[in-house]
Amino acid sequence: MTAPRRFTGDRLVIATHNAGKVREIAALLAPYAKHFPSAGSLGLPEPAETGLTFRQNAELKAKAAAKASNLPALADDSGLIIPALGGKPGLHSALWAGPQKDFAFAMQRVHHALILSDAPESSVACFTCALSLAWPDGHAETFEGIISGALTWPPRGEHGFGYDPIFIPVSDTRTFAEIDHDAKTRISHRATAFRQLVAGCFAPKDSPC
Repeated sequence: MTAPRRFTGDRLVIATHNAGKVREIAALLAPYAKHFPSAGSLGLPEPAETGLTFRQNAELKAKAAAKASNLPALADDSGLIIPALGGKPGLHSALWAGPQKDFAFAMQRVHHALILSDAPESSVACFTCALSLAWPDGHAETFEGIISGALTWPPRGEHGFGYDPIFIPVSDTRTFAEIDHDAKTRISHRATAFRQLVAGCFAPKDSPC
């Protein structure tokens, strides 16, 4: 098996316009790159997410940002999967928030969908994340992480973003939005994918490797 390509530069584009994701990914990237502008700050367009999996969507976003910026780019595609709703919102987790990216509205949609399906408010769910690191030549390395848990209603907590206020990770009683940022970055689906990414593609800035 071919070893993953290593990141060796000092600039890495975070291929998202989501401010919450930018903050979370930037914190994870801090030991491995000096500068990580976001796609939003560079004025890069958001490509249509036409993939059939989280992995495919992460790769197409990373490749689009790398090509447009002529820099390596890291993209995330993640979502909330609820088996009682047939896996929804899943790949369409962001679309459930509407054009204004209103996740209070998205969480209300989830709540109503559970009521209509006669599923409990505490239904099992999981967050999944695919992280793709792409280079301007089109090469990409992609890794996936998942965390299981359960839903709760009403939303709780002031931290995090997206569906965090209604998701309680396994082995905890707090929602992601009630867990402080540093603790969340150690256990989240994104953190799991990121650990794999680091092992495959990164070395600390002061490493001799």
